[in-house]
Amino acid sequence: MPLNFRRTLSIRRHPLLHQRNTDMDSMHPDPDPLPPPSLSDIRAQVSRLEAAHRAKGHPLSGRVIHVCHHLPVEIVKIAPESSVEPGGILSPPMTPEFKPEDHDTTLESVDAKWRIHARTAHPAMVSGMKSLSGTHEQLVVAWTGEVLLQTHTQPSPKPPQTATLPTMTNLVNNLVVPAQASDNNGDVSPGAEGLHAQQNGRKLMVYGGEFSAEEQKELAGELQRFSEVEAKLESGAKLTYVPVFLPPDVSKGHYEGFCKKTLWPLFHYLLWLDSTATVPSPDPSWAAYHKTNHLFAQKVAEIWRPGDLIIVHDYHLLLAPKMIREQLGQVTHQHGWPASLVTPSPQPNEKRTGMDWESNHSTPTADAQSKQKSVKDKVGGMLGHVGSALGHHLLGSGGEHKETGEIMIGMFMHTPWPSSEIFRCLPTRKEILDGMLGANIVSFQTYSYSRHFVSTCIRVCGYESATGGIDANGSVTAVGYCPIGIDIQRVSHDRDAPTVKPKMDALRMLYKDKKIIVGREKLDVAKGVYNKLQAFEKLLQVYPEWRGKVVLIQVTTPALSESPKLERMTAELVSHINGLYGTLDFTPVHHYHQAIDRDEYFGLLSVADLALITSLRDGMNTTSMEFILCQDKTNKSPLVLSEFMGTATSFQSALTINPHDLLGTAEAINKGLTMPQSEREERHAQLFESIQGHTSHTWAATILRQLLENVGGEHTAHQTPALDLGRFKSGYKQAKKRLMLFDYDGTLTPIVKVPSQAIPTDRTRQAIQRLAEDPKNVVYLISGRDGDFLLQHWGHVHNLGMSAEHGSFVKGPGEVDFINMTESLDMSWMSEVEEIFRYYMERTSGSTIEVKKASITWHYRNSDPDFGEFQCKQALDLLESNLAPRRPIEVLVGKKNLEVRPLAVNKGEIVRRLMYENPDADFIFCAGDDKTDEDMFRSLRTIFPPGGPTENEPTVLKPPVAITSALEPEEADELPDVTLAITPDSIFATTVGPPAKKTLAGWHVTCPEEVVEAVEHLVDEA
Repeated sequence: MPLNFRRTLSIRRHPLLHQRNTDMDSMHPDPDPLPPPSLSDIRAQVSRLEAAHRAKGHPLSGRVIHVCHHLPVEIVKIAPESSVEPGGILSPPMTPEFKPEDHDTTLESVDAKWRIHARTAHPAMVSGMKSLSGTHEQLVVAWTGEVLLQTHTQPSPKPPQTATLPTMTNLVNNLVVPAQASDNNGDVSPGAEGLHAQQNGRKLMVYGGEFSAEEQKELAGELQRFSEVEAKLESGAKLTYVPVFLPPDVSKGHYEGFCKKTLWPLFHYLLWLDSTATVPSPDPSWAAYHKTNHLFAQKVAEIWRPGDLIIVHDYHLLLAPKMIREQLGQVTHQHGWPASLVTPSPQPNEKRTGMDWESNHSTPTADAQSKQKSVKDKVGGMLGHVGSALGHHLLGSGGEHKETGEIMIGMFMHTPWPSSEIFRCLPTRKEILDGMLGANIVSFQTYSYSRHFVSTCIRVCGYESATGGIDANGSVTAVGYCPIGIDIQRVSHDRDAPTVKPKMDALRMLYKDKKIIVGREKLDVAKGVYNKLQAFEKLLQVYPEWRGKVVLIQVTTPALSESPKLERMTAELVSHINGLYGTLDFTPVHHYHQAIDRDEYFGLLSVADLALITSLRDGMNTTSMEFILCQDKTNKSPLVLSEFMGTATSFQSALTINPHDLLGTAEAINKGLTMPQSEREERHAQLFESIQGHTSHTWAATILRQLLENVGGEHTAHQTPALDLGRFKSGYKQAKKRLMLFDYDGTLTPIVKVPSQAIPTDRTRQAIQRLAEDPKNVVYLISGRDGDFLLQHWGHVHNLGMSAEHGSFVKGPGEVDFINMTESLDMSWMSEVEEIFRYYMERTSGSTIEVKKASITWHYRNSDPDFGEFQCKQALDLLESNLAPRRPIEVLVGKKNLEVRPLAVNKGEIVRRLMYENPDADFIFCAGDDKTDEDMFRSLRTIFPPGGPTENEPTVLKPPVAITSALEPEEADELPDVTLAITPDSIFATTVGPPAKKTLAGWHVTCPEEVVEAVEHLVDEA
């Protein structure tokens, strides 16, 4: 037993075991990153997937709808001063990350009523969207942002510098003569800073009103014109902007309320820092969040066409996937259940009852006939109608219902995802998880974030872990990860700009003979700026030889959640360090709380001797990537990176630190500053290779590929057509060798209350007998029954192969005895699992443990239903996150039971074994009815690559686990790969059940009698 798992068990036996709420997520380390595929390979996979979907009759429109919080533009409404109504709100002094550039795209309407210019926020995401425009039309559905009001028509001049603190520009410009630049009119394009300038003694105001229908139409037209101008300037990389208009109180409650004050701290492990705050119940900001997501869903429904691919971005819109399905007339999750099963999104003010573990409560549906109100309605006026029911007529559709087809939705989280013990603190946790699970796939920045999400769904909602995702009440949502990167071409262009070199020379002259440590973050608790300053002070304390020889240049901008206390503490610590270690001619810390020019920023990254990033929790930090790219042309300087960054697993050549360990961070800084040049170059080469492999373009293409892999039945559960007997018989006749695979209970015989009474009829025996007599056929019963039962009822059928206990025992055609497939397997895990199950059995009255030859099951059918489910969640999470990654086992959630069995022992592995042993089979029929049979259907699907095999490329099957697990490693390595003769069209994976059943099979029959009839059709005409 691994040492760390023994520690877990010993803690669990402690009298204070009820305090064990530390999430097991962190006990399984992230896997080493695999070499990323090239952009061309990903795009080729996307093309194959799309071709496969079209070949199957699934429409694809060629459009991608990105749903994100804020349009990548700033909008100014220009109006005569006399027409401005009183009551406008002065614009907040928000500082952009960069100062505005003269070449930023800016458009002013012909009638001088609107001015629109590009924003610099989220450049990686926007770049990724634009990279897809060569093959797909890109639409961006997003909020307009706070529209600013200008009371005259002249462009706004840039204001003079008014900061009293020293600025980067002042310091550098003392040594560099700046180039004067202006347009033909002498006016400067207004950037974010210019937008807040004074206009004739009057400051710009945030427009506090709502736009009329005419104004909304005007602005939508101007945005369309702006996108066309932008596309011309960027060589055809066009984004079509679709604005969402939010009432001011809703937008403020959504972003500044629920997003800033609840979700952002929660996702960055900072929730407890505000533990004394009191939130009224019901939380009004949750109502605004709910309504905002609903309005976004309405806007997507208005523009949606069958075949559109929808990608929802980030934590602002976690409810949107489910709401979009409801607006389009489909139930939550990806493949459309019957209308009677619809459960609309819960009302924001809906009361939740029951104990903490009661999470499967139903929610009341909204009145399907309620009229949708205008977006001008206040929050409270809409709460009774936000939960749209199935089949609602969409706004703007003229009262006609849209034809849907499959709705394809992906979701990508740009922020970290916390452990389940943090997320469960959120009162609206289930509503948010259900909203996200409305997507076909939910993708994250890193593997650990995706693992946290799976654990959260299991422990908070009680959903089951499925292969590659979450099974939420029979509907599987895939869960993946894909790191985002930077636009290398754009950043390289900015780095190589001719105006950067003078800045670099000025910085080198200014800090001559000194080592430069650089940092750039928002001044947010999660960014760890205060920890960085403390570590730098520790460096000067422990390594006095660096005093007077190293400077820390720290650039910060206002954070998402501004904290005057943090600003004060930071300023005081900077003063303390400078006072203690500075001199009249030397200042160790230079802190600039302001926006800087891009030229200054890239110049600073280029001349730095070390980059220091000490975030306490963060996603994919682009500063580290830009630093690596800038250093490729200069010093090859090292990177000191927090282990809590999303980039930490990708940048294994960085000097990884725990930002809470000040001494360890100081030692890493010293190591970086004294690192030999050869080691610098070696580490830099590996880091540079990583950022080249993960760019914003590969990220966008990968998200598209992940979505296409998880729609249209491609490796996912879906509804199925009835078995086509014509194709079935035709394929059977033409085949030279056939695999005929049957489940028993529910497939060849009906399900009965007493299992021993499930006896096959003479008709069924005769049909299987005739099938097995054909020398072209290899026929197997693959059942969960024990071998004695199968021999009793089927032993007289010649040439019939049997697999008992889900693959634990196998008897080939013509053989007499069963072979125990588990004898050579490592079964030492059973004692560990039994100890875990015994712990829960002792604490769950009425539960029992059943130990079989090859599996162990914990039953809680006779326990309190609610508490039994709660304990099942806890046990499932412990097994999934701690034991399953380290041992060859899989965990199955059954009806009131939890089963653990060997990974190599399941019906799917038996099917793969039979295909490996019969590679010349060119026809496969596989029939089953329950969850264990989905393993068979999954195996038949996953032997082919996504999108199906390419033309003239053979399908190769490696030796399956069911064979290699019984061999020594040296023997397993000698087994050859085999080339299969089977094609996707020759596989008839058939489930027994209704058409609406969610399954990985390709066909369905409604009852066991139809299975027997299908077999009789084959043998009668053979």
